[in-house]
Amino acid sequence: MILNVNIDHVATLRNARGGNEPDVLEAALIAEKAGAKGIVCHLREDRRHIKDVDVYQLKKNISTRLDLEMAMYDDIIAIALDVVPDLVTIVPEGRQELTTEGGLDVFAIQHDLIALCDKMHSKGIEVSLFIEPDKTQVEIAKSVGADMVELHTGTYANLTEANRKNGELIRINEATLYADSIGLKVAAGHGLNLDNTADIAKIKQIHELSIGHSIISNSIKYGLEETVKKFIRIIESN
Repeated sequence: MILNVNIDHVATLRNARGGNEPDVLEAALIAEKAGAKGIVCHLREDRRHIKDVDVYQLKKNISTRLDLEMAMYDDIIAIALDVVPDLVTIVPEGRQELTTEGGLDVFAIQHDLIALCDKMHSKGIEVSLFIEPDKTQVEIAKSVGADMVELHTGTYANLTEANRKNGELIRINEATLYADSIGLKVAAGHGLNLDNTADIAKIKQIHELSIGHSIISNSIKYGLEETVKKFIRIIESN
């Protein structure tokens, strides 16, 4: 299991004042130095954090894998096909949301996803779909041609009552095992932090964890490099 670091909120902080500080590329390179095996950025329609130029600079300068999170807007599809990241992760997106709220309904958009997968694969770009930990969603993800699913862990992360949290963890585990059994790679992410990552990391069939907000938040206390290392230690100890 590897750690991918989402650097969106470095861009959020930069954009709050304008200018170039903090530097998005520098943050990505620090994360790589600390042991991250991939860099994640979400190019939103409203460009609220990551900008087009950030995506191009990351692709040109990082030495690990670039995962471009995106919704299926024509202009962003065009950028992805031009940049050629290692992976695109297709996510639902709404202008009013603070952050991504839940997974895709892949059944409702399966025909569009088939076309998208064909376009990305023609450029050698792998496709991941950000979905709820649900076997039906996993099965459709496979049928439309996705290479990977990223399971939404936000519900798990937000639950506080032990029985309900454990139930959601079981759901994530079952979806992971099913995805693995039908040949899909599995990632997981959303809401993971220093306290709740360990139980997800125990699911060995998950190949990748994508963590952003908690890493950037804890960097205030520990520094970015040490925070990334803390999460890697959690992953490697489970």
